[in-house]
Amino acid sequence: MPQKSRYSDEQVEQLLAELVSVLEKHHTPTDLSLMVLGNLVTNLVNTSIAPAQRMLIADSFVQALRASIDEGNIH
Repeated sequence: MPQKSRYSDEQVEQLLAELVSVLEKHHTPTDLSLMVLGNLVTNLVNTSIAPAQRMLIADSFVQALRASIDEGNIH
């Protein structure tokens, strides 16, 4: 079941487009993109979330990521 967000689709799509643009500008390979984005997520959790909530947030993030993965072929 999709969760409601306090952010509009437009806000999310705009930020996503800007992040993708930066990665494309630098011709960033997929593995490096994932490393950088993973480090960004880790930094956000460690600097913006109370220690007692970090694992809960990380688990929720992982569940959302797994739920959004398309297991079909990319070609």
